[in-house]
Amino acid sequence: MEIEGTVAAVAGGASGMARATAEELAARGAKIAILDLESSEGEKVAAELGNGAIFCPLDIRDSDSIARALDRTVQTFGALHIGVNTAGGGAAKRTLTREGPHPLDDFRKVVELNLIGSFDFLRLAADHMSRNEPNADGERGVVISTASIAAFEGQIGQVAYAAAKSGIVGMTFTAARDLGSLGIRVMAIAPSLFQTGITKNAPSQMVEALTKDAAFPRRMGRPEEYARMAIAIVENPMLNASTIRLDGGQRFAPR
Repeated sequence: MEIEGTVAAVAGGASGMARATAEELAARGAKIAILDLESSEGEKVAAELGNGAIFCPLDIRDSDSIARALDRTVQTFGALHIGVNTAGGGAAKRTLTREGPHPLDDFRKVVELNLIGSFDFLRLAADHMSRNEPNADGERGVVISTASIAAFEGQIGQVAYAAAKSGIVGMTFTAARDLGSLGIRVMAIAPSLFQTGITKNAPSQMVEALTKDAAFPRRMGRPEEYARMAIAIVENPMLNASTIRLDGGQRFAPR
């Protein structure tokens, strides 16, 4: 897909990997909707992007919030071609501790935030994309979700997070099959540890310990490296129905 002139909705776009992706898409001529929490710096980021970029408040756990944000994106720009979602998070809790089993409500919340929120964004974005006029290749849109290498090698205490991210990997292939006849591609990126959120300013000793199992480079990923992968997915129509590890060859140890 040629990015120039497309419309992109980027969930989590006020910071980190999503912000870097929004910046790269904007630099290539896409019209951008930054979707993030009302309390985020989304308004500021949209203003900095220029070219008519807008901010749409979004809570990925709230289906009505996602629908409103995507509706406003389409009302403003006339279409939706690219959807990128990095919203998510987790909590470190073992399946069983001395205090008892993993609280079921906590497990449910992590799955709701990561997996159900990702599917909700995907299904609603695809609905808008299905109304687009196809390009010369018959393509109407592409949705990129964010998994994690924890989907494959979840560490001790990551049982809820690993389950949710594994769900994203599983739904990506099937959703791509569901939407293939409409010319809508579905992909996921599975990053290792990246310099975002609480890890952004981690001390060097901690970074070395966390990335010692990587092949190369033995460091945290940078937001712009996620953005480059997202751009490659958008531009290459043969990338579909897959989850791409973005990890420098890292395989998480048990802890």
